[in-house]
Amino acid sequence: MAKNKFGLSSVIAVAGVSVLAMTACTGPSGGSDSGGNGAAGAPVIVGTTDKITFLDPAGSYDNGSFMVMNQIYPFVLNSEPGSADPKPDLAESAEFTSPTEYTVKLKAGLKWANGTELDSKDVKFSFDRQIKINDVNGPSSLLGNLASVEAPDATTVVFKLKVGNDQTFPQVLTSPAGPIVDDSVFSADSITTDDDIIKGKAFAGQFSIDSFKKNELIAFKKNPDYKGLLGPAKSDSVTMKYFADSNNMKLEVQKGSIDVAWRSLTATDIESLKTDKNLKVDIGPGGEIRYIVFNFDTMPFGAKTPDADAAKSLAVRQAMADSIDRAKIADQVYKGTYLPLYSPVPAGFTGAIEPLKGMYGDGNGGPDVAKAAKALADAGVPTPVTLDLQYNGDHYGSSSGDEYAAIKSQLENTKLFKVNLQQTEWVSYAKQRTEDAYPMYQLGWFPDYSDADNYLTPFFGDNNFLSNHYDNPEVRKLITEQVTTNDPAKRTKMIEEIQTTESKDLSTLPLLQGAQVAVSGAAVNGTKDTLDASFKFRLGVLSK
Repeated sequence: MAKNKFGLSSVIAVAGVSVLAMTACTGPSGGSDSGGNGAAGAPVIVGTTDKITFLDPAGSYDNGSFMVMNQIYPFVLNSEPGSADPKPDLAESAEFTSPTEYTVKLKAGLKWANGTELDSKDVKFSFDRQIKINDVNGPSSLLGNLASVEAPDATTVVFKLKVGNDQTFPQVLTSPAGPIVDDSVFSADSITTDDDIIKGKAFAGQFSIDSFKKNELIAFKKNPDYKGLLGPAKSDSVTMKYFADSNNMKLEVQKGSIDVAWRSLTATDIESLKTDKNLKVDIGPGGEIRYIVFNFDTMPFGAKTPDADAAKSLAVRQAMADSIDRAKIADQVYKGTYLPLYSPVPAGFTGAIEPLKGMYGDGNGGPDVAKAAKALADAGVPTPVTLDLQYNGDHYGSSSGDEYAAIKSQLENTKLFKVNLQQTEWVSYAKQRTEDAYPMYQLGWFPDYSDADNYLTPFFGDNNFLSNHYDNPEVRKLITEQVTTNDPAKRTKMIEEIQTTESKDLSTLPLLQGAQVAVSGAAVNGTKDTLDASFKFRLGVLSK
């Protein structure tokens, strides 16, 4: 398998890009963002319903937090708008110098916004603290193959890997585990507060934070000292405005009070806004997935319940998989902006298959109540089974309420289940889900990098992000092997086998695959450019 100079297989680097890059645009610009009469560098206001958990990269692993991190922190490797391929950001060069050593040469003369030097010790510090802190809500699981980091001089960093020829490691350096932080501001062994980060001016990305009111308003200011891959930001300032309700965000983009609405408008709102001649609706690659997580300890018949029984617990999961009508949810709730998902890995990525379509329901993606009833009866499960199902409405958009109302209705209409549906706001939800508070619950996923492995290792590998007590040694072994397999055909076969094996266990229940959607005023440039298969929203490309 040929590799580029960054050590990443060119086959893997573009996985999912050609199929996923289903870019479309409606509005007065006719598919181009070159319009607009505003002065270059004019302030831009972006609205979102996404929430920030922490600004500290070690303490959060969610889309809202990572979006802000992408603006304020530098990376060793990054990707340009329009591409998912890793290229040097802080680095001048990056390559495998041996199967287990990935060597990076940094640019000279780098500095933080507070004036302190940014060099190899900051890079080593950033990865060392991720592993040491190992926060349950952090991305340290992405660094499972990292043995150690050395900084032999100010501009050299050597990443030593446990297993050689890691085909995903360059992508990991662009992921939520990859932001580089200031060792003079951040704690080495605990999460650093948002206030301390802002007070310390620990920024070296395209922007610094000028003012900050968490989950209400962030004022970003262009960083004149940024020397990375992305180049200077096109606007001197960008403001992020946070909305609790997407309806209010829709109204403000219509009125022109905000320039861009990004995550998460309802499908009905998007359909409506497409008819507004003053707005553009851009649609980008769809790596987002939505799914239900099963807690193997606390779900019905889970390992730590009074009536623990692994076979009955599996039968409950199987019967739920037999009963859900994904296509109806996609059409009725999301108006086709989401598609049915029948695998942990969404369509379009190399190795993606659809094992759940044939295994469950009618064998063609639809529900089958008789099959669900048989699964429960064969395992001796009395019906109706009570399901305590948790979801979140402020992080995944207001349509989550309709989505989970539909799931409740579908399950209860079988007469096999009684569903207790509960909602919790995101900041509490993110913490409680890892404390075994929810027997089964909603999550969504935005990939960290464009490779099928990013839908496997974080979910089913060692110390996985779900913390749902699922452990299949065969799956873990295959995950480790596929990451280091150079032969593309063999690696693809392993990725397929992982999906099939896990789908028999049903650690999660995949539901939907979605797209990125942004709505912007006619005078705004650059929105379409950032909706690429890296799944990073770049404020630096926006202007008006």
